[in-house]
Amino acid sequence: MQAVLKALAEPRRVAILTLLAGGEMRAGEIAERFDTTRPAISEHLRVLVDARLLVQRREGTRRIYAVRHEGFAELRAFLDGFWDDGLARLKAVAEREAHGTVPDAK
Repeated sequence: MQAVLKALAEPRRVAILTLLAGGEMRAGEIAERFDTTRPAISEHLRVLVDARLLVQRREGTRRIYAVRHEGFAELRAFLDGFWDDGLARLKAVAEREAHGTVPDAK
């Protein structure tokens, strides 16, 4: 999960993921959308593949990239753990309050 969070910390990588949400693209097509070097985009793509957020396949000499939806399911499960904990704490406080066991904060 650390690799996923690190990958998402870079704005260009998030922009690449957003771009690929519309469907798969060739590496060159992706690079054309950014005002940076192709090697820089290639590095971003490598990080996203290593983080398992993108998949890469080859068509001859071309590299085609697409979003790996399973990677986002894993991220969501991780984040949902925080949400579930927060909801459980909120529920406990609400139940204590309903039973009159929480003192008023004045």
